[in-house]
Amino acid sequence: MDFLRYAESAAALLNADVDDVDGLLTHLSDRHWLHAQTSDRDVAVLRRFQRDLRPIFDASDAGRASDVVTGLNELLSQHPVTPMISDHDPTHLHMHVANRAASVSDLLIGESLMGLATLVCDLGPTRLGVCSATKCTNVYVDTSPNQSRRYCSDRCSSRANVAAYRARQKAAATA
Repeated sequence: MDFLRYAESAAALLNADVDDVDGLLTHLSDRHWLHAQTSDRDVAVLRRFQRDLRPIFDASDAGRASDVVTGLNELLSQHPVTPMISDHDPTHLHMHVANRAASVSDLLIGESLMGLATLVCDLGPTRLGVCSATKCTNVYVDTSPNQSRRYCSDRCSSRANVAAYRARQKAAATA
């Protein structure tokens, strides 16, 4: 299991528009093998999971470490994860967070929770954030060495920097 990738996938899932099967398929664009089994039930379960997961990112962004841990533990209790050793490639045994019969939503939720729980244990509970850019509500996982990430993407970071530069230029011109 690549827990860091799973944690980042949790943020991507939270940022994704999964209002219908087409939206979920767009989110799963790099996982074509899951497309055939994607259902309306998965959409409903994932929408509910998004609503339950968002407060954990908000708590982390606000520095409320105990709320992050409590929230993740509650979600882990609601969505038990059943790790299994995968042997589809006998020369490369590895862990999966759900068995082969798991639904798409169970798989995505399991990956998200195991990734976030491992990240919180390894790097701390304040490594989840909400984009600082005006009008952006996306979330991110901060794996920077000095915990300095503030934006969900390079695009938001660039926009914020350009806006700050223009504001400084305007202030200097009026001074």
